[in-house]
Amino acid sequence: MDPANTSSMRNLSIFAALLFCVLAANSHAQNPVIWTAANSENIPLEPASLHAGRVYSPAVGGGDMHVQIDSRYPVTVAMTWADEWNAAMRPGAPANFSFLCVKEHVTSTIYECHLPSDRPMIITFRDERRPEKPVLSTIGVILGPGARQFISPNSLHIQYYNCVQPEFSWRRILNEKYEVTTAPKVYSLMTPDHDGQELSVKIKSPIPLTVALLPSHLADQVYDKTVTLTDALDQTGCKERGVQSMSFNCTFNVAHGTQTLLILPDIDFSGHKKATVEVNTVECVEHCELLSPPANP
Repeated sequence: MDPANTSSMRNLSIFAALLFCVLAANSHAQNPVIWTAANSENIPLEPASLHAGRVYSPAVGGGDMHVQIDSRYPVTVAMTWADEWNAAMRPGAPANFSFLCVKEHVTSTIYECHLPSDRPMIITFRDERRPEKPVLSTIGVILGPGARQFISPNSLHIQYYNCVQPEFSWRRILNEKYEVTTAPKVYSLMTPDHDGQELSVKIKSPIPLTVALLPSHLADQVYDKTVTLTDALDQTGCKERGVQSMSFNCTFNVAHGTQTLLILPDIDFSGHKKATVEVNTVECVEHCELLSPPANP
């Protein structure tokens, strides 16, 4: 970037905003993202001038941003680190920036960039026209300071967007201490709201147990002894044998419908035995209407 533009850069305001979208590689990433219009700016740019727009502060792991840009004359759009920009604003400091997602010759576009970390970044706009200082000097001698009006300003319109996507939160759905019997213990838990929904199970028992997450109709068949436990366990990947003190995680398949947690002892025993079970799951809490519909079974 031309250091000659430093003085014009120092006069620019920087606004803080959280208009990013976290799209980490997890089980929620397949759900749609909706961008809704937020604030906008109309900026007159002089030739070769640089404008700093919004500050983006993603969460750990980074995030995506989305901006509509319309400009009378071509501009270069890029992201730079906020700390580098702030350092360049100090009197006498060099304008040394590292740029990401550089896009040149922009007059009308949707600009998107994946911000790689939680280190804040600023969106910048540089007018690509060359300054006409010799011409201005000549006209200025004749007409005075008002000669600046002969240079047509670049009309830059920036439309920022907010990201709207489903939001999730952990919720406890079961926490119980129960007396172990030879009959299976069954907990009809829930119907998952999205594929890949996480489930965390914690078990503590004085004797070894088999613990399995099954579609509710299958768990009922095991309880009624119309299906053997072995056959039922062959139909689920969420199972543990010989559990006494253990935590493990599973994921739901929406197509399997309501899910049941089934627990039963692995050995014969006598006397009173008590086990504790705690189950937590990740549920959609905001913008759940955007969840992807379940796939056809």
